Amino acid sequence: MLPEVQFDEFRVGSQFCVLNRKHALMVIKDRKLWRKFKLPCLNIQSCYPEEHYFPTMLSMQDPNGCTRYTLTRVNWTDSVNGHPHTYHPPEVSPELIYRLRESNSSYSHMFARKFSPDCLTPLMEIADSVIFKD
Repeated sequence: MLPEVQFDEFRVGSQFCVLNRKHALMVIKDRKLWRKFKLPCLNIQSCYPEEHYFPTMLSMQDPNGCTRYTLTRVNWTDSVNGHPHTYHPPEVSPELIYRLRESNSSYSHMFARKFSPDCLTPLMEIADSVIFKD
């Protein structure tokens, strides 16, 4: 990313993002950084330039106008082919939900990725007593 993006300026993001009007206009006007991010990756299997472009560009252009946290908790341990850990029914418990909501900032996570489809039943079983109870 050098020289346009210094190591300490690079941000890792996710495919989920929200832009306000001010930030959308910054993205539309940008030419310099996107040229760098759209270059071919060294490791194509784990390269998602658009996921990192938005948080990097916005934190460089408007550092005080961006939050430094995400609403989505992603567990990258045991990742497979660039995809985060997938939770399965035996892992679903109140303790898991509490752990997923923990954050290293003053904000809690609202969503977690990824649950297998067969997690729906165990998640619904703890919905009223854990998930929807704050």
